[in-house]
Amino acid sequence: MLLCIDIGNTHTHYGIVAHGQALFQRELPTRAIDHPAEGFGPILGRLTAEYPFLEGAAFCSVVPAAAILLGRVFDLQEFTRPLFELTADKRLGVPLSYPKPWEIGEDRLANAAGAQAFCGTPVIVIDLGTAVTFDIVTRSRGYEGGIIAPGLDVMRRYLHEQTALLPLLDDSLDVPSAIGQSTIEAMRIGTVIGMGGMIQALLAAVMAELGHRGESLPRVLVTGGTAALLEKTLQPPATIVPDLTLRGLAAAWRLNAPV
Repeated sequence: MLLCIDIGNTHTHYGIVAHGQALFQRELPTRAIDHPAEGFGPILGRLTAEYPFLEGAAFCSVVPAAAILLGRVFDLQEFTRPLFELTADKRLGVPLSYPKPWEIGEDRLANAAGAQAFCGTPVIVIDLGTAVTFDIVTRSRGYEGGIIAPGLDVMRRYLHEQTALLPLLDDSLDVPSAIGQSTIEAMRIGTVIGMGGMIQALLAAVMAELGHRGESLPRVLVTGGTAALLEKTLQPPATIVPDLTLRGLAAAWRLNAPV
């Protein structure tokens, strides 16, 4: 039983992982991670009381400053169990053929470890967060690399911030028509359908390149806050694994635990 924490640019996701999957997954704003009342300190206190048999905690972070703050929170809470950060020098269960492994986001390393534990290779992981990331793991080369593109919230905010009249959209993914009858409908179509189309085009390009090389057809896993966007539209069909990053942290913990 392990506490796993994924520090993202906008949100920090956390949960207790047991027997390879998360018992729950919750989130808080990353900017509030060290808030005395609403940050991770009070959460950690409740979790250690509710789950007294925790082996330790594993985390990944794409925000270095927030990772430092999280460490201070653990110190202030007098957390005496092992604390593990997933970095490129740790074992993932798959080899890294990426030329500069230290440049890979820690969340992407966790996704690769989680995908290996979930279904093995070859696999493509698509993570829909603040950025959309693709991670490609093949049988011949292991973790090869991937793609980084703007996420849905980035697109929505950019339209609002860079124009005089366009409003900030809410989080809805509902698009009943491809022809907008209002500014908000037109923006929602452009972002939701446009996001899906971008991801489909990127996936098709990756599949074509892998096929040209003679690689086996990979499984496609999707995770992240707006994963539901692709549930019915992506080809080839994808498997939605909401807790994949947390699963990967737990898998990496097991691989790197001292004998």
